[in-house]
Amino acid sequence: MQDIKEAASEFLAKKRVAVTGVSRNGKGHGSNSVYRRLRERGYEVFAINPNAEEVEGDRSYADLKSIPDGVEAVVIGTRPEIAEDTMRECAELGVKHVWMHRGPGSGSVSAAATDYGRQHGITVIDGGCPLMFGPTADFGHKVMRLVYRGHVPKQV
Repeated sequence: MQDIKEAASEFLAKKRVAVTGVSRNGKGHGSNSVYRRLRERGYEVFAINPNAEEVEGDRSYADLKSIPDGVEAVVIGTRPEIAEDTMRECAELGVKHVWMHRGPGSGSVSAAATDYGRQHGITVIDGGCPLMFGPTADFGHKVMRLVYRGHVPKQV
């Protein structure tokens, strides 16, 4: 098992990242916050929303396989019951780094998705938020990392 900081560092070293669950109405949606921050920090990000053609002023994709040239990593920001399907798609496409977002509340974490991903050689971070670590972190998210310890896995 990997330490969360090491896994987060590996994840954030990937520069082509898809974010699922990015909403057309971005206010208050964690996926939108993650999407915007990654874009601001120079990542090549791809919004996944099968019900929208555009989000955050960018093209939206219906699914991961629709992204030209694929991605290196995926942030799952949808409901947990959708996470397993996304994880299966990641395995099919050879994506080896997946982060299931979780802030306060249940977030996007699914035990079945975590198990499936790990059984298929994917490094799965099942909780917390990419904005709590490395080049994407801000002061508020660093504090959240300490406050929401139960939502951030120690190892992955």
